[in-house]
Amino acid sequence: MDRANLLHSENPATGEPLAEYRAHSEQGLHARLERCAEAFEEWSKRPVEARAGVLLRAAGLLRERRDELARLATLEMGKTLASAEAEVEKCAWACEHFSREAPALLAREPVATDARDSAVRHDPLGVLLAIMPWNFPYWQAFRAAAPALAAGNTVALKHASNVTGCALVMERLWHDAGLPDAAFTVLLAAGERATALVAHPAVAAVTLTGSEPAGAAVGAACGRALKKCVLELGGSDAFVVLADADLAEAARQAALARILNNGQSCIAAKRFVVVESVAEEFERYLKAALGALRMGDPLRRDTDLGPLARPDLVAELHRQVRESLAAGARLELGGEPAPGPGCFYPATLLTGVEPGMPAFDEETFGPLAPVTRARDTAHAIELANRSRFGLGASLWTADLDAARGLERSLEVGSVFVNATVRSDPRLPFGGVKRSGHGRELGRWGLREFVNVKTVWSD
Repeated sequence: MDRANLLHSENPATGEPLAEYRAHSEQGLHARLERCAEAFEEWSKRPVEARAGVLLRAAGLLRERRDELARLATLEMGKTLASAEAEVEKCAWACEHFSREAPALLAREPVATDARDSAVRHDPLGVLLAIMPWNFPYWQAFRAAAPALAAGNTVALKHASNVTGCALVMERLWHDAGLPDAAFTVLLAAGERATALVAHPAVAAVTLTGSEPAGAAVGAACGRALKKCVLELGGSDAFVVLADADLAEAARQAALARILNNGQSCIAAKRFVVVESVAEEFERYLKAALGALRMGDPLRRDTDLGPLARPDLVAELHRQVRESLAAGARLELGGEPAPGPGCFYPATLLTGVEPGMPAFDEETFGPLAPVTRARDTAHAIELANRSRFGLGASLWTADLDAARGLERSLEVGSVFVNATVRSDPRLPFGGVKRSGHGRELGRWGLREFVNVKTVWSD
């Protein structure tokens, strides 16, 4: 067997191999895309209510198979079992939401003009190529697929190689829910082959969740092919703590936000910007909260922090820690990869972090909490915006009227006041600046991949 043509998955908690999968050949990839386009002809002609019924059955199957699905995600990428179970439940929620809302949101909308009859239709585009990452192996795919399928599109999923098992069980689940053969199809290919798939004639549009380089490459390919794309890229979300915040609660939530998905989430809090007058107290609370976390086997129910997904991610995070310390940051907790097998890195707290340090300037993908002190509220907002990313921000204050005045000042796609940033099927999700463009979820995401068609009759 040609090992260069194999996709490998390993258990990041132990380093042991889990499975190998033969990648599809170029001819096989093209054939799958063509079958996905053929499935579109059938699927798009079904009434939206019939499509909604399939989404509802998918939600039921997700809950029936939750334990199996969650365990597989934990084995393939290391998230804690409780986190994996919550991810499966969230996918079911998204399917239920779009099953319920799609008929009304996709209905023909009359518009009053001087025509006898004028309206707007929302017609599906065709095959949506979904290029998805490993960190939320189910949610990222369902977040794209549920609204796209509800709208009448079909989906070709090019998933990250290390979660191939998760991709294949999703393909089977959608089939079992009643989706036509190939209406949700998995493309087994290495990541570097994804960009070339954009140009395939069967692909009508593209959605990508991933890194800046991946977004730039796919965005350029979509531009050359003149195809619609949505890009959800990196984030370096600011967690802004003002002087009047409940510091104990803010620190507790900060610790949870930083270790979300073992710290491997685009919307995890990554820069903790604290007004100087309360910074020392906040840092003390945060150190205690991070220090109380239990790191270990992600299959154990009492584990708070599992491994990173790959050895190279451990090396990259440790580089960011070392270089930030060399530039003047102070180490308060953690700071060294855990000895022994697996890709473990402990919860790490840095204080004295300033712009120009990797812990402030770069996206950190792991349980690293860097604290930066701000002179006052205005300086805190300035520091929050001093990033090439613009995905989300969390603002902590007792003055909700003041918070509303600051919402506009934060250069991000989502602002959460006294709460951590999260995605919700009812609300749009996406970013600005180098965090990408376009929106997923809500009615905005449902309509990203439709032809908004004007019809006029006299």
